[in-house]
Amino acid sequence: MHSSAPLVSIIVPVLNEADLIEASLRTLRNLGPDLEIIVVDGGSSDGTWSVAEPLADRVIAARRGRASQMNAGAAVARGEVLWFMHADLAAPADSIAQIQKLLRDARIVGGCFRLRFPRGEWIYRVSDSLGNHAVNVFGFALGDHGIFCLREAFRQVGGYPEVPILEDAEIYRRLRRAGRMVQIREEVVSDPRAFEAHGRYRTTAVYFSILALYVIGVPIRVLNRIYRRFRRQRLAGSETAELAHAAH
Repeated sequence: MHSSAPLVSIIVPVLNEADLIEASLRTLRNLGPDLEIIVVDGGSSDGTWSVAEPLADRVIAARRGRASQMNAGAAVARGEVLWFMHADLAAPADSIAQIQKLLRDARIVGGCFRLRFPRGEWIYRVSDSLGNHAVNVFGFALGDHGIFCLREAFRQVGGYPEVPILEDAEIYRRLRRAGRMVQIREEVVSDPRAFEAHGRYRTTAVYFSILALYVIGVPIRVLNRIYRRFRRQRLAGSETAELAHAAH
């Protein structure tokens, strides 16, 4: 039996999130008293640190990369529960109570929330629905589901693996070997900014292709090459669009 109201340490990895971080941290702060907020900066150059500092319990620096940043946050966290949240996620108002209630069951070591994109287009219903079903069908969740776990389970599995992508899917799978992981029915809302910026249909297709290959066992180093190629194409496309706009 876990503590009836364990302290929840919310760990937020950031890199140049000055436009989002204030609203994000204010929302997290309003979730309740049994929490601490730790912002882990990976080397921002846009003033993210100064915006976050008055609103977080701690702001620390870490080597750039979500895995290394989240591990650094976990290392200084005081809470019995670790909750990893991206800056562009909005949590439900009762999320702390939901986490604490779930973890009263000694068989459960963590879990995540359901995901919803706040757009009406059908492609977003495909994205969030498939992502939510994949948690139970394939046994992994991505970071935009708001993964949480007991500190002891996190320590037991060795924290986030230092891999270039899919570190969240990897740790979720490892945590399932430490105990039960449960997807809460409440939803976190994710800003679809990457989809909107780089083409919602193409981005969805590439992301789900990578995940399908991951499910069948393609090594992460290979998946990272696919992802990096997609990123290079996105950047090249953005630069081309900017040049065309400037020409007019």
